[in-house]
Amino acid sequence: MPTLASHRKSRTRSGVGTNSPAVGVTTAAIASVTLLSTQGAAAAPAEPNPSVEEVQKKVDDLYRQAGSATQQYNKAKTATAKQKSTVDRVRDNVAKSADKLNEARRTLGSYAATQYREGTVAPTAALIFADSPQSFLEQKEVTDRLAERRQGAVADFQSQQADLARQRERATESLESLADSQTSLRTSKETVQKKLAEARTLLTRLTSEERARLAALERKKEDEARREAEAKSKAAAHAAARAAERERQERQERRERQEQPSAAGPESPAATGAGTTGTGTTGTDAGAGTAGATGSTAGGAAGGAAGGTPSSAGSAYATKAAKVLAFARAQIGKPYVWGASGPSSYDCSGLTQAAWKVAGVELPRTTWDQANTGTRVATDGLLPGDLVFFYDDVSHVGIYIGDGMMIHAPKPGANVREESIYYMPIHGSVRPA
Repeated sequence: MPTLASHRKSRTRSGVGTNSPAVGVTTAAIASVTLLSTQGAAAAPAEPNPSVEEVQKKVDDLYRQAGSATQQYNKAKTATAKQKSTVDRVRDNVAKSADKLNEARRTLGSYAATQYREGTVAPTAALIFADSPQSFLEQKEVTDRLAERRQGAVADFQSQQADLARQRERATESLESLADSQTSLRTSKETVQKKLAEARTLLTRLTSEERARLAALERKKEDEARREAEAKSKAAAHAAARAAERERQERQERRERQEQPSAAGPESPAATGAGTTGTGTTGTDAGAGTAGATGSTAGGAAGGAAGGTPSSAGSAYATKAAKVLAFARAQIGKPYVWGASGPSSYDCSGLTQAAWKVAGVELPRTTWDQANTGTRVATDGLLPGDLVFFYDDVSHVGIYIGDGMMIHAPKPGANVREESIYYMPIHGSVRPA
């Protein structure tokens, strides 16, 4: 008998048929949501491109950060080289100590072997079996010397063993310090490369017109800094001229005051007094005048002598500075390369270090250490050859050449050049020698 089940429509497992209207509604809803999402994303406002001024500020900041990281790299590189030298020296000492220990071990072994072969004889038995008391004494003396040597060998072995342990401990510490410096070196290098890559990315996004405008902004900034340097140099020259004129006038007034007492008028007591008395008085006045003149001359000579020492010191510094500036000028046009110290390229502190080395002065490698070398000087007291440092983090340095100008290795993509010290915020200055 046929069953009714054969006439039922098949259904899906979810209970909704393949031709159910719900499927169409769901598909349409999904499509609508997708379309709206796409339209929303397309309608979202794009992030505006930065202006050329903003790019310039960002790039300058990245270069400054890269400069600071470069100094950290230079510091780590110097420490790494020094610690590697220490590690090599300690390793040599460990090898020497190990050789000494092995020699002490061999000596101790030979004594032990001798004692084993000869055996240990009690003093009473040795006396009994000795040919004579004299022979016993001689044998005892030999035995005592051997015992002392064995004790010395044991003490020497123990000393060498302790020394080797200390040397190995130093080697371990040196290796750990070297590993730390190498880690800092890698980190600093990565930081520099990252900052420079970010700066390059910003610059490559600029159009040709924007690059031209950026170059114009750079020139404007340089011109403004140069004008400021010239204005301050002129102001300093005028101030020096005024001071020199005041000093000249004061000297003239002092000479006039000194000459006044010797100019006796016709109504003066000296002219109307008795001959002898008058002569004596006049003589006394003349003597006083002569003494005054002599004192003035002596004072001038003393002043010249006192001024001679600073002048000599200034002359010695000027001689060294001349060598520094001659070297620095010869490097103009060579490229800035971070971490470089010559001879084909430089970073800022690499240039200053190389320049002062020519004058016989060994400067440290980093701007931070160079800023703590020599004598601090004020900006208005700068002399050619002085080092000028920039930014709060002391990440840049240049060599002062006079009139508000310096020679420095500026930044990546630029060459060693002359530039105003007012192009960047000044941190401080030092006179290295």
